[in-house]
Amino acid sequence: MKIRIVLSVLIVLSGCVEAQQNAEKKPNFIIILADDLGYGDLGFTGSKQIKTPHIDALANSGVIFTEAYVSAPVCAPSRAGLITGRNQVNFGYDNNLSVPLPQFNPQYSGLPVSEKTIADRLSDLGYVNGIVGKWHLGEKEQFYPTNRGFDEFWGYLGGGHNYFPSEYNGAKYDRSIISNYKKPQAITYLTDDKGDECVDFIKRHKDEAFFLYASFNAPHTPMQAIDQDLRMYSHIKDKKRRTYAAMIHRLDVNVGRMVKELKKQGIYEKTIVVFFSDNGGPTKNNGSINAPFNGSKGILLEGGIRIPFVISYPEKLKKGIYKNPITSLDLVPTFVELAGGKITKKDKLDGVNIFPYITNETQGVPHQTMMWRFTISAGIRKGNWKLIRLPDRIPLLFNLDNDPSEQNNIAFENMDLVKSMLKELGDWDVSTPHILFLEGAKWKRNQLGLYDEQYQLEQPLN
Repeated sequence: MKIRIVLSVLIVLSGCVEAQQNAEKKPNFIIILADDLGYGDLGFTGSKQIKTPHIDALANSGVIFTEAYVSAPVCAPSRAGLITGRNQVNFGYDNNLSVPLPQFNPQYSGLPVSEKTIADRLSDLGYVNGIVGKWHLGEKEQFYPTNRGFDEFWGYLGGGHNYFPSEYNGAKYDRSIISNYKKPQAITYLTDDKGDECVDFIKRHKDEAFFLYASFNAPHTPMQAIDQDLRMYSHIKDKKRRTYAAMIHRLDVNVGRMVKELKKQGIYEKTIVVFFSDNGGPTKNNGSINAPFNGSKGILLEGGIRIPFVISYPEKLKKGIYKNPITSLDLVPTFVELAGGKITKKDKLDGVNIFPYITNETQGVPHQTMMWRFTISAGIRKGNWKLIRLPDRIPLLFNLDNDPSEQNNIAFENMDLVKSMLKELGDWDVSTPHILFLEGAKWKRNQLGLYDEQYQLEQPLN
């Protein structure tokens, strides 16, 4: 009898040890999201003018993705796709969030409550989840981050915020900071304040499996920078570009602070850090440059949807470059499966677990076909061919192998391909649900005009 009891105790203890070991194997996850960052405005993507040593160090110690995309060329729908792993058009979120138009029910102006977020999924796997910064997925109570799987929220619900405190009262982005775990401190400079909260989150949860969504708003407007950072770039004559460079510098400093804290706490090796931007730079608004790519925020040329993208995971990933197309939609299934969870067809995710592709456990490419739709334009990439459908002209067709800057529309020379790609795009169109909300009609004209602009395709030398 005693032997049976001893054996039973040993089995229970063995199970506890195994469970603890499994828990210890779970990586931490951090997404560092820049806002409206120009593709070429980092050191590792070619900038000779803006210095980003901390982001470059993260890139040079991890995997750099040269063909990484977001699912929309503007903030809110891009973030909706990122946080669900589903192309947001597939649940009616293919416009930017703004003041609800009278013909739409404002109760639906946000990420549908039927959609499961990355935080929901990681919470089920025992993770503590926090978001610092910009939400932009709905301001009604049902859309709050703390009702969407996040345990902690310090930030703001809308699409932007002032960087400095009270002297900007009454300005467009004068919004309250919300926190569910502390009384929000007075704003000093918002990028630094977000860095403080991210570092504190790492300190508080260093002994737990955690997911931190570090949602910065730099270098999104308003163009506001610290004097000492502006002095670093005093040689840049254009004031907007000078301020933009200074804002990126401050973002870089705070990325460095986060990495330093991970190392200090002894959890850097087992933490997956992903850095990218929610969309391309809006060149006129903030002085960004998307070189060598054509286009800007708001449109489906490469400059609007192709973004700098890095994954650092020292314990499992060697430094390198991955050259096949991936998308921000891939992060949900990748994180969930690395955390020990499962993704099935019932989840209807459009992203895939890219980890086996990066490590060469799985051959081939994660995505042979990728599709986008945003207000007046839609696009499809198949292999190295990319087509953009617009309302006032024949489609644009580019071979990205030969023409990554999208300078030569070769639709007329490849009409059979144009027809087949339009058919595939159209079939997707009619399979998607009605939109949940609509931004103002002025944006249609604005976005169409962006396709006719001339964009800088080379970075400044200094």
